[in-house]
Amino acid sequence: MTRYFIFLTMLVFLLISCNTQNPSDLKIEKVYLDKTDTTKNCYTLLYPPNLPWKGFIFLIPGFGETPERVFQQTDLAQKLASNGILTVIPTFDDGVLSFGVDSVSQRSFERILQDVMSKHKLNGLRFYVGGYSIGGSCSLKYAENGKVKPTAIFAIDSPLDFERVYNSAKRDIRLAKDSAPNEENIYIIERLEKEIGGSPENYLSEYYKFSPYSFSDTTQSAIKKLTKTPIRIYTEPDINWWMKERNADYTSMNSTESSALINELNRHGNTHAALIITQNKGYRKPDNTRHPHSWSIVDNDELIQWLLKYK
Repeated sequence: MTRYFIFLTMLVFLLISCNTQNPSDLKIEKVYLDKTDTTKNCYTLLYPPNLPWKGFIFLIPGFGETPERVFQQTDLAQKLASNGILTVIPTFDDGVLSFGVDSVSQRSFERILQDVMSKHKLNGLRFYVGGYSIGGSCSLKYAENGKVKPTAIFAIDSPLDFERVYNSAKRDIRLAKDSAPNEENIYIIERLEKEIGGSPENYLSEYYKFSPYSFSDTTQSAIKKLTKTPIRIYTEPDINWWMKERNADYTSMNSTESSALINELNRHGNTHAALIITQNKGYRKPDNTRHPHSWSIVDNDELIQWLLKYK
């Protein structure tokens, strides 16, 4: 979805697997929970060069992203490992089409996490979770409900309120008038109705359960689970770019619920919850194409320093 995820065609999806190339001189390992299927239920490990490890992290890609794509767009994984953090890039049970916040993805998260922890005896080690776009959504959802509580979490311009996402996609199609509707918005509507059962109008309580954060849910039962967890959300709300390049506005941007979530956590007493707003940092490789919804909005070195503050 243009405003929320990286959209890939089905032809590209058919060519994707979990096979990766070493992005640096770090030791890398590919682990398949099902060795007969290299397209899902697998993870890529980047090992720190020295012992003891300072912690481990699940770094979760955006929608449609393989580890190769992550390595192309950012050196965050390599820098995490170089700073002593065992880095895990998972591909869940739905493959690269994982929605991250759904029950299938969350169960797959738990399964991969237990596999990593068991093989490497990680109990008691600092555990971080973070991701880009839907990967960040997945991170917050896991932090709210997962069995192993993260030490700190972060999300990079992630969709959090899927009631808003659904209604925004509907509005964009309506505003298209006589022009062809955006295929990405058609996809997001169909996918959400499949995952949740229908529209927010008819299944609002299910949207609350599905979303890491819901603006209209006055109970805020989901985010109350994060009142003691250090959390950062990065966003680059370049409204002029969105209006010019995508005919979008603030109602279509992930920064809306990102700011609302952080504001509510602050008001619940979480002094370690922060919204990081950037300007003109969003560019996608290999062509350095301007796009505010990008991995590159993060200062990787500063993020790692922030993570390592928490034990």
